[in-house]
Amino acid sequence: MTITMNPKEFINRRQSLAEKMPDHSALVLFSGVVKTRSHDDKYPFSPNRNFYYLTGIARSNLILMITKSAGTVTETLFLQRPNEFEAKWTGAVLSEQEAKEQSGIEHFDYLDEWLESFGTFMRRCEGKGLLYLDLYRYLWNDERTPAETFAEDAQMKYRTLQIHDAGPWLKELRMVKSAAEIEEIRRAIAITDEAIRRMWSHARPGIMEYELEAHYDFTLKSHGVRELPYLPIIASGINATVLHYEANNQRAEDGDLVLLDLGAASNYYSADISRTFPVNGRFTERQKEIYQLVLEAEIKTIEAVKPGVTLQDLNEVTKQVFTDGLLRLGLIQESSELSKYYYHSVSHHLGLDTHDISDYTAAIQPGMVITIEPGLYIEEEAIGIRIEDNVLVTAEGYEVLSSQIPKEIEAVEWLIGKKE
Repeated sequence: MTITMNPKEFINRRQSLAEKMPDHSALVLFSGVVKTRSHDDKYPFSPNRNFYYLTGIARSNLILMITKSAGTVTETLFLQRPNEFEAKWTGAVLSEQEAKEQSGIEHFDYLDEWLESFGTFMRRCEGKGLLYLDLYRYLWNDERTPAETFAEDAQMKYRTLQIHDAGPWLKELRMVKSAAEIEEIRRAIAITDEAIRRMWSHARPGIMEYELEAHYDFTLKSHGVRELPYLPIIASGINATVLHYEANNQRAEDGDLVLLDLGAASNYYSADISRTFPVNGRFTERQKEIYQLVLEAEIKTIEAVKPGVTLQDLNEVTKQVFTDGLLRLGLIQESSELSKYYYHSVSHHLGLDTHDISDYTAAIQPGMVITIEPGLYIEEEAIGIRIEDNVLVTAEGYEVLSSQIPKEIEAVEWLIGKKE
């Protein structure tokens, strides 16, 4: 069973954010709403990660408001009003006591009082109000968020209100992980390790990709992981040359490599691991050549991790190893051809989101957790190989958090050959 974080963790995060807020400002975050899938069927709820980061609460239809006036910070969590009839159908809403125990927040109101509370804050600002919201948008056509809708309504009612994106503050805080966050990632990695070993123990020529996925799902659910941080990639043969292959519905034939890119989560903190293995338990000589080159790139890139370098710097290390290796193997004739076989970057930040919010150009610092994931994709040979580990940046350099998951050729072959 997943153990929730100590509420002091969330108290400290809100205090750190409040220190950044100017006077006459309000930060408003929405937990999110349950979305309809079809008719009366709903999608599983997943909380807005910034709301969760500051509260530790994963429930729908909640609003956090933090205000700051004359140096005084006030925190209010707006809850759903209890309804005995609805509780018989969908369960009781979050109580004040439960919310306090999870978040450390002391003051609560109900959602039907929230707009009045915001209006009271604005009146006291006397035309100097500042509103900070989570205004992140990934794609132009993404549906409107509650924050975007509220921003538009608030601007219409309060013309002098200045609206800002709280994203830069939250990005700065979330990029550096606390000890508690690192432990959550370690736990997610440990579950992922167990899941990969289970998949390997059942691997055999002719197995369907979704059968391997079933073993992965079983392990995660056995540890109480109900929500995947991302859809797993279980790609055999030529499927492994498609970076985000997610169909997982093909047969792994004798001689195929299978590329795994997957991860469990612990309290929404994600692991992100890639391993590639021969479904029959033995790499061919050609597969070994390419695999060993990817492994060399991963090891050398990890060794380059230290405070002060950027993710772009790390990608240059990977590219150099691959260029030298592919020239040696005769797959390319000049460095400009590298992108034919390596066409993604080697690293991203990891945390509450698998691709965690970050500044890609910024130097990495102690406490950041990143991935190192070089890959080569040779479509004409139906070979796709990616090896990915999760790495903590330390004051001295790095710690590979996923070092327990085998990746050396001999270890992988041995584990696949060792059936239960």
